[in-house]
Amino acid sequence: MKNNEQEITDLVDLKNFVDYNQEIKENGETFQKVMCIYKMALKELNNKVEIYQEEFKTFYNYELIDHINFRIKSPKSIIKKMQDRGAELTYKEMIENINDIAGLRVICQTQKDIYSIKRLIQNIPGIQTLKEKDYIKNPKESGYSAYHIILAVPVVLSTQLIYVKVEVQIRTMTMDVWASLEHKMKYKTQKAITNKQSKEWINCAKAINKIDEKITNLTIKT
Repeated sequence: MKNNEQEITDLVDLKNFVDYNQEIKENGETFQKVMCIYKMALKELNNKVEIYQEEFKTFYNYELIDHINFRIKSPKSIIKKMQDRGAELTYKEMIENINDIAGLRVICQTQKDIYSIKRLIQNIPGIQTLKEKDYIKNPKESGYSAYHIILAVPVVLSTQLIYVKVEVQIRTMTMDVWASLEHKMKYKTQKAITNKQSKEWINCAKAINKIDEKITNLTIKT
């Protein structure tokens, strides 16, 4: 398993496509090419996860995966994140330090399914795990519960094979509803969240975690 920062740098290698020390230009041709590589990696991974989804539904009559969402971070979001971190606006800083440019979210029914999906994804031939965080066993302070993985996904081009980082989030349907609403409240509205509202959101997340645990236990027993 890859978890060393230098190994991450070595794996995710786009040097043939861009001068790492070049300054990022949001609408520039180089930026568009780099984003295209991320899109390819995301498409590769999404296709493989969709195959698992169809396999379990057709052959095992089980909805292991309810649905899949994916996105490429917008240029403005990438640049803002780098500025917030005080990073230089170079491709080197972006490629090495921004891990969620390409993101895949897998939504399932139970917490037990989360771990099954995690194992399936990590066992895809060629996939390398760079980092992973288990927010099921150790939820965030907000109460958020999920499993996050940073992967190096191989992209086979006509002249070479390169690895590109993709962030994967695996969470239950109930937690997905909470996380989506909480994100909108915190980041998509102009109104500030009060301490009382923040505590209520945390309490909701904790309640959802208990429900998810009960649902998982019920499905194990049946």
